[in-house]
Amino acid sequence: MFELDIRSRQPIYEQLVEKMKEMIIREIWKPHEQLPSVRMLAKQLTINPNTIQKAYRELEHQGFIYSIPGKGNFVSPQPKAASQEKIEAIRHDIIRLAAEALFLGVTKEEVLQWIEQAEQGERGGETDDSLDERNENI
Repeated sequence: MFELDIRSRQPIYEQLVEKMKEMIIREIWKPHEQLPSVRMLAKQLTINPNTIQKAYRELEHQGFIYSIPGKGNFVSPQPKAASQEKIEAIRHDIIRLAAEALFLGVTKEEVLQWIEQAEQGERGGETDDSLDERNENI
């Protein structure tokens, strides 16, 4: 389904949240589709079920999924028109991350190249994995 980096500084539950949000945004998981159970996903990824539960709670808090007691967790329908508040939060995050990357010595051209990669990925295009590997340590 997806891979997690246990050596990363980013907590596993945050990695899960990001990977699952990506799957929802790219509509790999469709609206109202049931997500894997906590127990099944924990077994599949060989991580603690509490970690999965924490990721599911965060996704529910952010509005990406909803839960039905006794039934499980399901993908929330995402409105096509994004709310202005969500766009502003993303803009703020991008500015913060770009500033951090520039501080670490990443060039403006590299940051713009990452944005182009994201755009290609959104359109279903191929991404250049060599760039991902080169920039992995940033």
